[in-house]
Amino acid sequence: MRGYLFTRAWQSLLTLFLATAVVFLGIRALPGDPALALAGEDRSPEALAAIRAEYGLDQSVFVQFGRFAWNAVRGDLGTSTRTGVEVTAMLGTALPVTIELALLAILLATVLGVGAGTVAAVRRGRPAEWLANGLALIGLSVPHFWLGLVAILYLSVSTGLFPASGFVPFLDDPVANLHHIVLPVVILGTGLSAVIMRQTRSSMLDALGTDYVRTAKAKGLRPRAVIGRHALRNSLIVVVTIVGLQLGALISGAVVTEQIFGLPGFGKMTIDAVFQRDYPVIQAVVLVTATAYIGINFLVDLLYSLIDPRIRVGGAAA
Repeated sequence: MRGYLFTRAWQSLLTLFLATAVVFLGIRALPGDPALALAGEDRSPEALAAIRAEYGLDQSVFVQFGRFAWNAVRGDLGTSTRTGVEVTAMLGTALPVTIELALLAILLATVLGVGAGTVAAVRRGRPAEWLANGLALIGLSVPHFWLGLVAILYLSVSTGLFPASGFVPFLDDPVANLHHIVLPVVILGTGLSAVIMRQTRSSMLDALGTDYVRTAKAKGLRPRAVIGRHALRNSLIVVVTIVGLQLGALISGAVVTEQIFGLPGFGKMTIDAVFQRDYPVIQAVVLVTATAYIGINFLVDLLYSLIDPRIRVGGAAA
C-alpha cells in the first residue's frame, strides 16, 4: 500500500509539473504583446519597458516559469494584471461557488443515474426500462444552455419561484444560498445523470449475467441482496470512473451554467482571464484544474480497491 501511494504521488507531481509547464509555455507562444494591453494609451517605449520589467516579461520564458513555480510552492500565485487583486484572493472567492455547484450537481446526478440505471437493468424489456432510456436520451440530447434559459424563463421570470441569477455564500445565509443554487444544480445534474444512467445500466446488465450472480440466486438470497451486494457493487467500478471524470470536468469547466445563472465562479473567472490575457490568473487556473483532476483520479484509484477486493492496489496478486 505504501509503495502504491508513493508511486502515485510522484506520478501525480510529475503530471502536474508537465501540464503546468506546457500550458505556461503555450500561453506565451500566443501572438501579441501583453505589455501593450497593460499599457493602455501610454504606449511609449519607456512605459512598455517598465511594464515588462515589473511583470518579468523581459526575461526568458524559462526564467518566468521557474519564478512562477517557486512562488506557487510558497502559495504566492501573483497579482492579477486586470484587477490588481491577489490571485489567491480571487480563487478564494470563485472556487467555493464552483465546488458547491459541482458537488451538489454530481451528487444529484449519481443518485438519479445509479438509481435509474439499476432499475433499467433489473426491469429489462419492461416499461421502466423504456422510460429510463427515454429520459436519458432526452438528457443527452437537450443542450444545457437551452434548458437553463427555459428554466429561467418559466421558473424565475414567470413564476418567481427561483432567482434568475446571483449567488449568496452558504455561511452568510444557508437558506438563500440553496434558493439560488438549486436551479443551476438541477439543470447541470440532470444532464450528467443521463451519462451515469447509461453506464450503470450497461455494467449492471453485464454483472447480472455473471456466474456469481446466478450462484447467489441459486443459493436463495433475496433479490435485493443479489442486486445490491453482488451485481451493483461490482458495477460501481465503471460508475466511479465516470463520476470522477465528470467531477473534474465540472470543477474546471462549468462555464456555461455559471454564465447563464450569473454565478461568480471559477469558470467565469477563467473566461475573463483568457479574454484579457491575464497571465497570473490563467496560470493559477491551470494549476488548480490540473491539481483537481490529479487529486480526483488518485481518489478514484483508491476507491477501486475498496469496491472490488480483487483489485490489488500495488498490482500484486493475492
